[in-house]
Amino acid sequence: MRTLIWFAYFWGYLIFSWPILHKGLKALRRGDEATVQAIVNRHVPQWAGRLLKLAGVEVTVTGRENIPQGRPCVFVANHRSYYDIPLMLTQLDAPHALVSKAEVGRIPLVRRWMELLHCVFVDREDARQSLRCLAEATERVKSGHSVVIFPEGTRYKGPEGGMGEFKGGAFRIATRAGAPLVPVAVCGSRAILEGDGHFTMKPGKVTIRILPPVETAGLSREELKALPARLEELVRRHVEEMAAEAAGKSAS
Repeated sequence: MRTLIWFAYFWGYLIFSWPILHKGLKALRRGDEATVQAIVNRHVPQWAGRLLKLAGVEVTVTGRENIPQGRPCVFVANHRSYYDIPLMLTQLDAPHALVSKAEVGRIPLVRRWMELLHCVFVDREDARQSLRCLAEATERVKSGHSVVIFPEGTRYKGPEGGMGEFKGGAFRIATRAGAPLVPVAVCGSRAILEGDGHFTMKPGKVTIRILPPVETAGLSREELKALPARLEELVRRHVEEMAAEAAGKSAS
């Protein structure tokens, strides 16, 4: 029943908010960024936040003070579940552009809202298109929009506390734009959706740690090359810590 209610709200909000979306798209076409941002900042967290509540998600976030103020950045987070998307839209300082797989951009209405967010869609099967999308995301950051990316490239489906290898695309976005990288560690989201191999909602607790930013300007070639492994190790350490803490609490 929880899953049915969740999907009913998911699509119901998108359908009945069409006049708001239409207003935002018109503002986007005429370059009225203030109106676009006002619509995004009000309605996207409202929609995504209600999705979390309907699923029974309890979120604990630390480190919001680490998010750079007054300048765009590139958030790099580990990826465990589709639920990471509403988490990123609601638990940072504001909803930001997502670098998303192309399949998401084919979902009716969802794509239009993502256009308001200035999201970028990557076709993982097309290397040239992927490069164009990375260039587009870089321009987004240069123009003042922060970007969220999951550098593993897909959801990690192993045991809690693990994660996949960080690919280099996210880091090229930041280094070419001269923007800081903000590592984000997420634990517990897979148990809410996909934890048992099925798309049914289960209440659960998610822990998010927003870590101090890593500046990319002024780094040597060797330091730039080492960034993916450096941030992967950093995020992995915190994911392992959070998983161990969650396991200890459940055992007690």
